[in-house]
Amino acid sequence: MTDADELRRRTEELLAAFPPTRLPPPPSHEGPAGPHLWSATERTDFLRARFDAGLAWVHFPAGLGGLDAPRSLQAVVDAELEAAGAPGNDPGRIAIGLGMAAPTILRFGTDEQKERFLRPLWTGEEVWCQLFSEPGAGSDLAALATRAVRDGDEWVVDGQKVWTSSAHLARWAILIARTDPDLPKHRGISYFICDMTDPGVEVRPLRQITGEAEFNEVFLTGVRIPDAHRLGEIGDGWRVAQTTLMNERVAIGGTRIPREGGMIGVAAADWRERPELRTHDLHQRLLTLWVEAEVARLTGERLRQQLTKGQPGPEGSGMKLAFARLAQEISGWEVEFLGEDGLAYDDWTLRRPERVDFTGRQAGYRYLRAKGNSIEGGTSEVLLNIVAERVLGLPPEPRTDKDVAWKDLPR
Repeated sequence: MTDADELRRRTEELLAAFPPTRLPPPPSHEGPAGPHLWSATERTDFLRARFDAGLAWVHFPAGLGGLDAPRSLQAVVDAELEAAGAPGNDPGRIAIGLGMAAPTILRFGTDEQKERFLRPLWTGEEVWCQLFSEPGAGSDLAALATRAVRDGDEWVVDGQKVWTSSAHLARWAILIARTDPDLPKHRGISYFICDMTDPGVEVRPLRQITGEAEFNEVFLTGVRIPDAHRLGEIGDGWRVAQTTLMNERVAIGGTRIPREGGMIGVAAADWRERPELRTHDLHQRLLTLWVEAEVARLTGERLRQQLTKGQPGPEGSGMKLAFARLAQEISGWEVEFLGEDGLAYDDWTLRRPERVDFTGRQAGYRYLRAKGNSIEGGTSEVLLNIVAERVLGLPPEPRTDKDVAWKDLPR
């Protein structure tokens, strides 16, 4: 059984092989050297070595970035490496790979798929995106129309996906497509890994209310995917996708932050720095939001503790719901508090960012970007249904299309 002391020993060995403090001797006229700046090559070499040492995801199997250790011990490794100044893998840039693709590949992938994809996914050498939502199947994801037709050892895929974060950066995508239109919509879907550099994959920017295009439309025309890149059994894609979706909601709503971290921390800092703008009503609303943000943070900690004992469940949907509501209410409070300064916005030029930065931008950006939080990662309306049915045990809404072949559904 790997314990905390063993993980510290392994971390010390890793740092001894890649000491973050190693510095070239400074020229005599420049004085003492400053902190070591890792080159891109050094950073990649370190991350590869960390993965191979089992210190990437300690709860993953040995040989796949882990040591079969309790998930809770990851914090031990992270704290040691952070204190030593070791480079990270930039999780904000590769969040889809880390939070959605990796746990799905681990659970449903073949040995060959795990060996091929997990290491470069974790090191950030290969960025991933998610080809799930479609223009005609957003909230009702199981109604998707993208087709995958078997052709020997390959599948030919045609269709359109939308709201695809990081598609302009991605090498790989997790994709669900309809493989049997004669079955009811949930049972005729299969799950694939799609190479975004293949012929027939076209990525178009989707400009948002912020002026940026972190989202994309993706058009798939005659894209050939080898059957070796299928995850799970044919027709079992909906069950595989549920693993992705549950992990996605935990990744969005259950991120570990310190007390008064994230957006509520920015709002509290505004309050302290601008006493001339304070009113009694704004004070009362800020106090309420602060308490709710702290409750959500502690609930997230409890959810992460539950994850050490199994796969994420529907509770992650509740966390994502809380995250979306709080982000919108806090950003709205901030804009109102700052008045004219809150309405300012830096640049409407079309940009294609690599990550979303809620705390490093101005209030106007946060207010606009937060509007998408109740849509991305599952709409709030769908998540309310999940919480009602799977957490509270309420009777489900009537579904007349549940046993009807997809091809016979009205569209």
